[in-house]
Amino acid sequence: MATYEYACPGCGSFDVRLALGTAPATRECPVCGRECRRVYSAPALTRTSPTVRASREREEQSRETPEVVSEVPPSRRAARRPHPALARLPRP
Repeated sequence: MATYEYACPGCGSFDVRLALGTAPATRECPVCGRECRRVYSAPALTRTSPTVRASREREEQSRETPEVVSEVPPSRRAARRPHPALARLPRP
């Protein structure tokens, strides 16, 4: 199923879900009954998750103005403590 957009001169635009490739060039408005023409629009990319959207924005920004790194960033790993059960194991 695909979503097709039609523009009514009186009511504005409305969407219709039809099988892929079966949308006619004109369609009757569900509100006023006027003949409406099909509108070609960009895909709905704004419906992506905030995480994916932020990732795409960072990627686009890095193309234009990449961050320059002058030194290795500090490690963010926390010091790992050995598991308490390991202290009871026999030693060779």
